[in-house]
Amino acid sequence: MRFFASARAATGLDETTLSLPTGATIGDALSRLDAAPGQPLDRVLARCSFLVNAVATTDRAVTLGDGDLVDVMPPFAGG
Repeated sequence: MRFFASARAATGLDETTLSLPTGATIGDALSRLDAAPGQPLDRVLARCSFLVNAVATTDRAVTLGDGDLVDVMPPFAGG
């Protein structure tokens, strides 16, 4: 997983590697992060979308495969 902008700030990480069981989802991967309810990371993750191998999704039920790259993308501001 790679983290961008406020997701990077909230995790304190640029990226992390997770070992997940077969059939794990984006939601399962996120549950491995220390995102206590109401804390900054939990609030950021609630607004994020994801890129799985460069394909955009907001569906946390997407199943991940071995070696998949997940980018955690918070909403960006700008004009």
